[in-house]
Amino acid sequence: MAGTSPYLQTPDDAAAPLSYIYPIGYSNSSECGYCRASSNGHPDKKRWSYYAVSSSLEPAFYQKLVDRFWRRSGTLFYRPNQKNSCCPHYTLRLDSAEYKPTKDQRQAINRFNRHILGDTYARDAARLYPRSREQVRKRNNEFDLVSRVHESEAKYLKGPPPAPSHEFTVTLEPDTYTDEKYEIFENYQRIVHREPPAKISRGGFRRFLCDSPLTRGAVVGADGTERKLGSYHQCYRIDGKLVAVGVLDLLPNAVSAVYFMYHESIHALNPGKLGAMREIALAREAGYKWWYPGYYVHTCAKMRYKTDYRPQYVLDPETLQWDPLDKEMLALYDKQHYVSLSRERKRQQQMKNSDGAVDNGSDEEGNCNTGNKKEQETDALNALYRKIQGQPKALEDEDDEEEGFLLTSDMPGIPSLAEMEEVDMGALLLKSDQHDRFIEASELVIWDSEEISQHGGLKSRIAELVAAIGPDLMGEICIDFRKKANRLS
Repeated sequence: MAGTSPYLQTPDDAAAPLSYIYPIGYSNSSECGYCRASSNGHPDKKRWSYYAVSSSLEPAFYQKLVDRFWRRSGTLFYRPNQKNSCCPHYTLRLDSAEYKPTKDQRQAINRFNRHILGDTYARDAARLYPRSREQVRKRNNEFDLVSRVHESEAKYLKGPPPAPSHEFTVTLEPDTYTDEKYEIFENYQRIVHREPPAKISRGGFRRFLCDSPLTRGAVVGADGTERKLGSYHQCYRIDGKLVAVGVLDLLPNAVSAVYFMYHESIHALNPGKLGAMREIALAREAGYKWWYPGYYVHTCAKMRYKTDYRPQYVLDPETLQWDPLDKEMLALYDKQHYVSLSRERKRQQQMKNSDGAVDNGSDEEGNCNTGNKKEQETDALNALYRKIQGQPKALEDEDDEEEGFLLTSDMPGIPSLAEMEEVDMGALLLKSDQHDRFIEASELVIWDSEEISQHGGLKSRIAELVAAIGPDLMGEICIDFRKKANRLS
């Protein structure tokens, strides 16, 4: 019945907005985008993840998901299994207030500013708007990130005159599609990522980087400052021409970087460094606190640049606690394929307590169950499931996906099958094409007759989603079985 659980929202409670999610399932991608290993040719190479799709997601809820290893690609959301992956993904975040740019990063900003302003501007500005001796000393001794990233922006320049060599502007715009943005995407994918033109399309750009399901709004901080929420494009223009775009998810306490792309004409200006520092400056200036640079894949050399921004913290896959990304942690990544600092510390303590005897953890790691067992399903249950869900296509290579059962997998940080069997999911809210109102899961005719261990059944699919997001977040979601809402565009 509605309201039986203290943390579940009732269908009539409109005060707290819901996030609408459709469960897709737990599967192994046919190819890894980092090491390019095919699971068909190399059965030991896996990239298991749990997938879901959303038509409308609250930014505050998404921040909770990000803090549980979730990320999104367009409307597709996924949580990878670090223990069963050829290239384990780890979630990082940086405290924007504590960030100290390295010498190389400081030089990148200064070079860019000199390029935009030019020598003539610098000379004339020094004459027309001279700094005091104290201001000069402070500028030379203290690198103020926020003021430096704005130093060459047109709206921050004094004048007129003098006029800079170039006009540089940065705007935060809705994440809608424009041909101007697509041209940057096409050039970046073709030149930087060396993708063949046949694989680059306007449709792919829309799906990947435009029209996010995150609801747009604002939140007021403790200091009274209003912060934007939702998905945006941070657009960089030089002399009126778009040259770079940073795709951002603005969350209550974080700037989450989705993607950064730039035109080949500014490659020499270190746009990647500039984009990262501007995003960190946005987090600091607007009071978001954290900057999330996206997944860190230690086995991918191209990802190592993310460790240059400090201090950063990495999410422990098993405890979901944050640990410093320091030399100790990086050394563990060098030595071990899968890393959980809490597990490592526990192992070391066990060794100490047993006078050096090594506990290799074979019960937990050596006998991995990849979740390939599947319970026999009845024709009637399959018909009911297809009728409610509408079978949206989740991935472009759907036929190549190997399906598994999340609740018997080895994914760290989620409840087990036995634990989920103790969770009361009856008050979960659902939407379907057959009903105008919210319905509760307990109203489904199969709810009391079906077990969550029946992999492939409706109740099992719901239980997988609840386990993947966390049972404590059930009251913030509506499981959305409407066909139109959950089609990937």
